[in-house]
Amino acid sequence: MCNQAVGLVAAECERQGISAVAIQLLREVAERVRPPRGLLVSFRHGYPLDTPGDQVRQHAVLEAALRLLEVRGLTLPVLLDFEPGCS
Repeated sequence: MCNQAVGLVAAECERQGISAVAIQLLREVAERVRPPRGLLVSFRHGYPLDTPGDQVRQHAVLEAALRLLEVRGLTLPVLLDFEPGCS
């Protein structure tokens, strides 16, 4: 799914009362679309979880994204950079 569509779907989910996080590859698109909670990753286009088969890295990306749902008091929208090795 394209970066813009993911951000727009996340924003609509949020408007309907469903918390959402979008994993974004393109900062420019994320800043324009403004998903409620965005995790910006710097991986190759089409690989939002990084290298296929790298379960450790993929779990780290998913955990970072899900942690955005746990943070109370965030001022939405928020766009954070994924920082490898930070858990």
